[in-house]
Amino acid sequence: MASVKREALEASFLALYDAIKEVNDHHLMFKALVDIRSTLDCIKPLIKETAEDKKESDFPDDELHHFRLQMEEGIELIQKCSKVVPLSTSDTNKLGHLCKSLQRLLDILKVRSIRDVKKTLVMVKNIETKVQQIDLNFGVQSSSSEGIKGWCAIPEPPPLVVGLEGPLKELKMKLFSDKISMLVVTAPGGCGKTTLAIKFCQDGEVRDKFKNNIFFVTVSKKPNLNLIVEELYQSKSSQVPDFPNEVTAVDWLHKFLNQTEQNPLLLVLDDVWSESESLLEMFDEWKMPNCKVLVTSRFAFPRFGSPYNLDSLSDEEAMALFNHSAYLENISSHVPEDLARQVVKHCKGFPLAITVVGRSLCGQPIEIWKKRLSEWSKGSSILDSDHDLLTCLQSSLDALEKQSITIKECFLDLGSFPEDQRIPATILIDIWGESHKLDVDWLCIANLYELTNRNLANLIVTRKDPREVDGYYTEHFVTLHDILRELAIYQSSVESVEQRKRLIIDISGDNFPEWWTEQKCQPINAHLLSISTDGDFKSKWPNMQLPQAKVLILNFQSKKYALPKFVEKMVKLKVLIITKYGLLPAELENFPLLGSLLHLKRIRFERISIPSISKSPVLLESLEKISLFMCKIGQAFSNCSVRLVDLLPNVVEMNIDYCSDLVELPAMLCELISLKKLSITNSHKLSALPEEIGKLVNLVVLRLRSCTDLTELPDSTQSLINLTSLDISDCFSIKDLPQHIGGMRSLETLNMRQCSRLQELPASVVDLEQLREVICDEETSVLWEPFLSVLKDIHVRLVKDDMNLNWLHKFPT
Repeated sequence: MASVKREALEASFLALYDAIKEVNDHHLMFKALVDIRSTLDCIKPLIKETAEDKKESDFPDDELHHFRLQMEEGIELIQKCSKVVPLSTSDTNKLGHLCKSLQRLLDILKVRSIRDVKKTLVMVKNIETKVQQIDLNFGVQSSSSEGIKGWCAIPEPPPLVVGLEGPLKELKMKLFSDKISMLVVTAPGGCGKTTLAIKFCQDGEVRDKFKNNIFFVTVSKKPNLNLIVEELYQSKSSQVPDFPNEVTAVDWLHKFLNQTEQNPLLLVLDDVWSESESLLEMFDEWKMPNCKVLVTSRFAFPRFGSPYNLDSLSDEEAMALFNHSAYLENISSHVPEDLARQVVKHCKGFPLAITVVGRSLCGQPIEIWKKRLSEWSKGSSILDSDHDLLTCLQSSLDALEKQSITIKECFLDLGSFPEDQRIPATILIDIWGESHKLDVDWLCIANLYELTNRNLANLIVTRKDPREVDGYYTEHFVTLHDILRELAIYQSSVESVEQRKRLIIDISGDNFPEWWTEQKCQPINAHLLSISTDGDFKSKWPNMQLPQAKVLILNFQSKKYALPKFVEKMVKLKVLIITKYGLLPAELENFPLLGSLLHLKRIRFERISIPSISKSPVLLESLEKISLFMCKIGQAFSNCSVRLVDLLPNVVEMNIDYCSDLVELPAMLCELISLKKLSITNSHKLSALPEEIGKLVNLVVLRLRSCTDLTELPDSTQSLINLTSLDISDCFSIKDLPQHIGGMRSLETLNMRQCSRLQELPASVVDLEQLREVICDEETSVLWEPFLSVLKDIHVRLVKDDMNLNWLHKFPT
């Protein structure tokens, strides 16, 4: 019966919708009619969902009847008004009442739609009481500490900032004025627009004015409004709504800004491209008195008022930055000042170019400096456009190649990832381990430090004690400036498609590159293939032949994703990286295709819902390493009728990180007796390990960091006789260690900081004769004092008693 009434409401709505469509443009000069048409456009998808909903409705019958009558009367009113010009005062008032009624219906339908969507809100649950007492401030860093890098948090500025004192004062004058609600800061890439925005957010007067209502959002070339709104709600620790369409996302954004209207709000939209002009138009129309919007862009957007043009650095400012970057002020410099000034002159005051060129020339002989100047002087000015900036940066890349071709190749690999996304260092470890033969993880991290030192990348370590050397690099990330990313892609695209080492494909919607759709079965020699698609991608994959490819990187945003059919013919593939950007895991189709990859050694999935192993068993005989980050893995091992060891006979390393549906480690994982490293971190619902874990006799590293609900280690862990490193740091709920922990006779390192519920140690710790280092806090260090007379070679290292909230950090979306 309820379904019939909802269908009747839909029929009345469609009749009204058709009536308003018939109104000609001459009558649409009246605002009420325009508002009605706009509201009807917003209601249409929601009314359709309501009519198609087969569940018992909670929509009151009298409300349904009321809105149906309103629409029927509205049809007559619209038809009447379409024949009369000008409208009478009575008709204008009636149109206003109709518009308000429709707006109320829209509000009800939106709330109802959001409530009925699957409750897939991203929330951090089951936080230990001790964590709950901390006042988390995601939006703004605390002035007295490093703060927590959260959603929409303000990034860190570069180590040295010059030439922004004047621009900073001018921005404050403009944005503190009541006359300006949105200001666009514009300049070419690499001029310091983002740095200026960061410094503005960190300014004391700005923080006093806007307090905790400062939000920093990177928009980028391909903006995703849904993700932007999700991040804003996440930044306030609010429930994150799901959006059936972009209209709903806009409404929720407006609601978010209205919620903070009583307090001044600052929203920074960083790196806005011309494709996002409609987004700025929306903010310009809203013009909330207490809401200020600061935009950084390479585009001026003059229709939104006079932009603020950020000038390049003055000669003295440029020299100060260059001296810092080239370390001319820190070492006994043999470089004449006039030579340095000539180099700086070619950089035209671009901070990025100055920094990168300075670092590349640091410590080089004067002859190299002169040679670089000679090369630049043969052409015209090298910084007249972004292309010229790439030419300038190219010289630094050439210098890098002379030092190490491998490090240059590592830099070029960084172009394989989407713009403005943090790149997990663990992904690069997998890629470089196979493609550049960097067979130990720390060598990859060393290369990242080399690139960072030359300002060709930025390595970020989010862990609280980066001095720990235990091979744990899950909290290491790399960021890349847009211009540097373009440089990497430009370098990788010099040769023809068939001859490139790296084939980097960025697909918008269903628009494939012409060369791909026109390709006539010609093999492509690329060793690395990277394909990025957006949320609108729905097409079937064209064929492609990649007989030499060793690395496949798939980046996507859609809720479902099918592996390309051509993957099964990538016979030399060794590394597979699949990343879903957004907050919720995606379903992966065509999973069995992986069974044909006989040389596949490393797999990393991010935000993937792993399918049931029983339903889709895939033999991966060569696989050595599996990494699952923010994946949904609960259904993967449920009711499993196959032996995992038969499918993964040679896996030696498994990493499970931020998998929120992992409550108990499946016993079948303990069949993988070849495992040497097992890392389960930040899985806060994990409460138990199986007794069968003692079967993993070849285990060398067991890492259970930040599993806050884990209460104990099974007694069988005493059988892990080859274990050298055990990490139970931030496992707040562990009350006891196994009585016979001394059976871990090879244990060398034990990290037990923030195990605050441990009251005593078992007597068998005296049998840990190989134990050399215990990492703990003051609270747990006292537990070791009675045993130090026996364990004379042990070093108890204290770390600060600060809560590890790294698991609350923002991750790539």
